[in-house]
Amino acid sequence: MSQIDIRPVTAADHAAWLPLWQAYLTFYNTELPDAVSQNTWQRLIDAKEPTHSALAWQDGKAVGMVNFIYHRSNWSIENSCYLQDLLVVPTQRGTGVGRKLIEFVYATAKADGCCKVHWLTHETNATAIQLYERIAERPGFIQFRKGL
Repeated sequence: MSQIDIRPVTAADHAAWLPLWQAYLTFYNTELPDAVSQNTWQRLIDAKEPTHSALAWQDGKAVGMVNFIYHRSNWSIENSCYLQDLLVVPTQRGTGVGRKLIEFVYATAKADGCCKVHWLTHETNATAIQLYERIAERPGFIQFRKGL
């Protein structure tokens, strides 16, 4: 397997990021208006925003994406990092790309002064859960939400 390089997105990466973003939404059976996706992209490339993104590159092609957000916590002085979106193209799943993307978030968040990284996944995402249980702890919380 060729080397995988992880790097933060730049404005020039939109054409590589967008298909991965759309594949992520499809994976979760979700559709968003184009305006939301465009707004998300603008936030990701705005240095003043707390949102960030990185792509995994192999042989000049983006094969994975991670989006993450820094936020305040009432339980610490330092910010926390919410790893919101993670996708690896199907042909690269199980090859370590997902782990490398998560480790990139760990290192970036630590360097930026965050005290933890946390995320959610759907209970049916067994492949991802196998990875997550090897590289993080499962605290046992159950999510509740209500759309407004």
